[in-house]
Parts: sequence; structure tokens; C-alpha cells
Amino acid sequence: MNKYRITLMALCMAICTQAKVTLPSFFTDNMVIQQKSTLILPGKAKAGKQVTVKTSWDNRKYTVKAGVDGSFTLQLPTPAAGGPYQIELSDGEMLTLRNIMVGEVWFCSGQSNMEMPVAGWGKVMNYEREVAEANYPFIRLLQVKKTVSLTPQDNVEMNGGGWQECSPSSVPEFSSVAYFYARQLWKELNVPVGVIDCTWGGTPAEAWTSFGTLQQVMGFQEETAKMKRLDFNKEALSAVYQQEMKDWREQFIIRDAGFTQGTPQWISALQTGKEWKPMELPGYWEEKGLDGLDGIVWFQKEIDIPAEWAGKEVTLSLGMIDDEDITYYNGKEIARGSGFATLRKYTIPAGEVKPGKGIITVRVSDFGGEGGIHGKPETLYAEMGGQKISLAGIWNHHIGLTLDELPSAPMSPEGSSYLSVLYNGMVHPFTIFPVKGVIWYQGEANVGRARQYSLLFQSLIADWRKQWKQELPFYFVQLANYLRSQEIQPDSKWAALREAQSDALFMEGTGMVSAIDLGVAHDIHPKNKQEVGRRLALLSLANTYQRGTYDVPAFLEYRISGNKLILSFDCEVKTATGEPKGFIIAGPDQVFYQATATIQGKEVILESPEVEIPIAARYGWADNPECNLYGTAGLPVAPFRTDK
Repeated sequence: MNKYRITLMALCMAICTQAKVTLPSFFTDNMVIQQKSTLILPGKAKAGKQVTVKTSWDNRKYTVKAGVDGSFTLQLPTPAAGGPYQIELSDGEMLTLRNIMVGEVWFCSGQSNMEMPVAGWGKVMNYEREVAEANYPFIRLLQVKKTVSLTPQDNVEMNGGGWQECSPSSVPEFSSVAYFYARQLWKELNVPVGVIDCTWGGTPAEAWTSFGTLQQVMGFQEETAKMKRLDFNKEALSAVYQQEMKDWREQFIIRDAGFTQGTPQWISALQTGKEWKPMELPGYWEEKGLDGLDGIVWFQKEIDIPAEWAGKEVTLSLGMIDDEDITYYNGKEIARGSGFATLRKYTIPAGEVKPGKGIITVRVSDFGGEGGIHGKPETLYAEMGGQKISLAGIWNHHIGLTLDELPSAPMSPEGSSYLSVLYNGMVHPFTIFPVKGVIWYQGEANVGRARQYSLLFQSLIADWRKQWKQELPFYFVQLANYLRSQEIQPDSKWAALREAQSDALFMEGTGMVSAIDLGVAHDIHPKNKQEVGRRLALLSLANTYQRGTYDVPAFLEYRISGNKLILSFDCEVKTATGEPKGFIIAGPDQVFYQATATIQGKEVILESPEVEIPIAARYGWADNPECNLYGTAGLPVAPFRTDK
């Protein structure tokens, strides 16, 4: 009898639970809804039940009948900015959303420089003070949980249970750019501001674009056709991926200069050829002269083994290796490792330890971002019985292969970089939710594919506007300066990607913030996110809210007069300090030289003793250029070239 009672109680509880109205997870207490818009309210109730919705800003009641599957949709007109308000929903059991504000809502998306939190792993400039002073109850924060999906979803989980008031407890793990942007809007507009943190570090633009749009973009037709052919089935796509990855990795052996017919050639003796160059370790190889290199580099070091170590196991500690390694000692493989932040500790078998000279060879594979043997110097050593030999210092290295020599790596359908998976899982649910516009900081993951990115980025913007059914203002950050500083670098991949980003300015309703003066040579995550947020806010205030101006000199045209090339801008330019820097010019031979620049109002006059007949000029055209041209409002001139 007690069993029946328990079962009956469970059924009653289940029925009650099913009867209560449920909404997508971004409809919560503390939310901000876009003022003077139409809020679409989708939900679930008991099948066939009448759902009543009451909004406190106008005390109106709306009714709708739930369908056979329990779903319903209502459209609610929203008032001018204000609050707090509440929304009551009932199908017989009440659900109340409280402390709702009406104001301006911005969707903030991109990869790690948009994701970078105020504190957390980011630790922006003066982060402790920023956290302590983050008391803005009319700024509301919503952070989307990282989610992938092969098909468009209607809902996605939120971190922290939904919308939160901005406070020292809610801001530390939130997007710093989004927070600083919202803070500036709140101060200028004096209306509630909601920012949605929808980000994932290291992700390319194609992951954020819908499948329907990607089918039309150059370079994605083969993969989208495969997805369609396999009916977006994860298991089937993964099986194909595993074979593709196996074939792709085989090319590493076939094309690696360190292998001949599958056999490693540089592991038995100390290599002394001129192609072997010194490098001080530990440290990322991008910091040591191999800027932007993704691929395989062989490292080698000779050590002296003491007589008392002979015939005994030796611990070999190699710090951390980004991303993978194969390690050899005196011509024999002793270990393999993976994981860019994993400490490598290996054992040289006792039988291989002989007194005298020993050769350590490490084949390092890096598939993107920074690469090499890195960490602290004290983590590089050979040890036996408490006695250590430091391995920090000079090693010799030889490039075995660059990824430029290979086709792009296959993409895992289970990863965050696969086509459309972030759009499907994280963006699509919000396309029913009215927002004022988008701020975007992404592009690092597409460096090396500038021509494709120009088409892809513009397609993404058009795609999101189509999905939201709004001509959304779309403001984005051009990539900051990064890697080793070089005065002349006409083949810079980072400069080419910046240019591809700027191509989107031909689209109406877009705007770009340059961060070419905010980067750090060997930190892809510069700490001054306050200025990034401020510049985005200034741009938005000027273009969307007609508050002030966003005056940045734009290059218009050029003319050639004798041995001088004269650049014209749409307004006056100046330098931050000293003489203008960052200009290079070339003659008919297309060889670039550093140029001397003279400012005359809206013009910059360039010349070089090495260039008799100037044909082309570039400004800020390098991974990490030293450039100092600004407008009168103190905003930097974005990199450009005349010879696109």
C-alpha cells in the first residue's frame, strides 16, 4: 500500500512539474530586454492548456493556447527603458520573472580576446580594482555555456543560472571587453544595459556561421557537402574524420625533412650542418625568431654523462612542449608526449646510459598558436640520484616541416572549430531574442587564410542579420599587434588578416576599432581591455546612438610626385610622439624599404633614398608594427596599403 502511495505522489509531482510553464534558459530573473521592440516569448506548458502572461510595465494580459506538444509563442511589445518590472506566466501554476529591466541589449561574441575575463585566467590591467569597483546594478550580465551542436538548437545552458546584476561577485569570470563596453554605455546613456557573453577561445569564424551560409563561401563546399551527405550524423562524420586525420598525419612523416622513407635521420649523431641554428631554451619559438611558424621543428643538445651515471636510469625533464613531441636519446626513441601545458618527464633506460657524450633529440610538432619547448629554466634537466645537469641554454634546431606545405588539417566534428557548431549551439537560440547590436572580437584563429576570411566574415555578418531579422549594427575589433616587432614585413599574415577584417567596412552598419597600439609582442591576450571596451563604446555611441563622434582618419587615395609618394586622408593626422613611424614604400621591383614620413595636414609625404620610383606604400603592415599615426581625437589610424 505504501508503494502505491509513493508511486501516486511521484506521478502527481511529475504532472505538476510538466504543468508549470518553462522558458528558454536565458529568460530569468534580472534579465534586460531590448526597449521599444517586440519580445518573442517561446515556452512549454501542459498540452492544450491556456497560458496567461501579464507584464507589469503596462499591466496587460496576453493569452495563448499551448499546442499538442505543449509549445506556445507570444509576442510582447516592450516599453522605453526603465524598470524593475516582472512578467507573470501561468497555465494554472504561476511562474514569475522578477527584477527585469528594459534597456539596451548587446550580443558580445568571438574568441579568447572577447572571452578574456576581468579576473579569472585573464587578469586585465588593474583587475583587482576593477572587480572591487564593479557595482552597477543596472548593468546585467549573461554568460552562455560553451556548447557545440551539429544542428541548430532552440535552447542553451547559461553559466551562473542566468542573468546577474553586475557586482564584484559576478564580474570576475565575465568577458572584460563586454563589461567595459557596458559600463561606458551605462555612463553615457543612463539606461539599463544587458550584455550577453557568447564566446569561445581559439575558435574560427566558420564555427560561428550557419550551415546554410557556409555552403556559399569559398573553401567550405566540400565539407558542407559531406555533412549533408552524412545527414549531420556525429558518429558517421567522426569515422570519416579519423581516417582523414590518419592520412593527414602520414604526410608529416612523408614530408618531414628529418625523415627518409619513414626513418628518422637526425637522432644518432650531433648535427652540424649550416641549416642547424642555435636557439636558447626554454621559450616559445615565436619569441626566438620562428615567427608564425606552425609545423615541426627538431631540437638537439649534447650532454656529458658522468661515469658514475653509467648503467643507471636517468630522468629527463624537458619542461612543457607545445603541442606534441617524440624524444630520442643516442638514436633511440624513449618517449612520446602531448599537451601544450603538460610537464614532460621521461626516463632514459639504464642500458642506454653510457659515460661521455650523449645526444638528446626532440621532434616537436605544433599545430597552431605558440610552439616549442617552454616553461621555466629549472624544469629542463637530466637527473640521476639527486644529481642534476641543466638542459636550459643553447640547443640547435632545424625546421622539419611547416604546415604551409600541407593542406589544412581535417576538422573534428566533435570540436569547437567545426563548421557551424557554435552558431548552432550558442547563437541560434538567441535569434528570437531582440538585441540592439553585436560587438565582435575574433580573427586570430583564421590568420593565414586572409582571402577566405574577407568573404567569410562579411557572410557571417549578413548571416546573423538574416537570422535575427534585424539590420544589426555590427562593431568589431581589428587584431592587435603581436609577435616579434619588424620594420619591414610585406608578407605578414597578421597584417593580411587585419585587411580582410577591414573589408567588412564596405557593409552598411558596420564599424571597426583598431587595436594596433594595444598589443604585446609575446602575449596574444593584451591586458588593456579597458581601452578596447572604451573604443567600441565610443564607436557605438556615435554610430548607433548619435552621441558624439568617432573620428579616425581614413586613407583615401595617393599620388606620386617625382620620388615622393603622397597619401591623402579624410581628416588631419598627427603622431602620438616624435616622427611618423610605420611606413614602408616600394618601387617597380616590389622590394619594400622603410620610408621617411612628413605630415602636412591631411597628407603624409613618403620618400626613401632606396626608392627612386615609388609605386606602393604600406602603413602598419607587419605582425607587430611600430606605428604612431593618430587622429586629432587620439584614436589610431588602422593599418592599410595602396597596393592591394
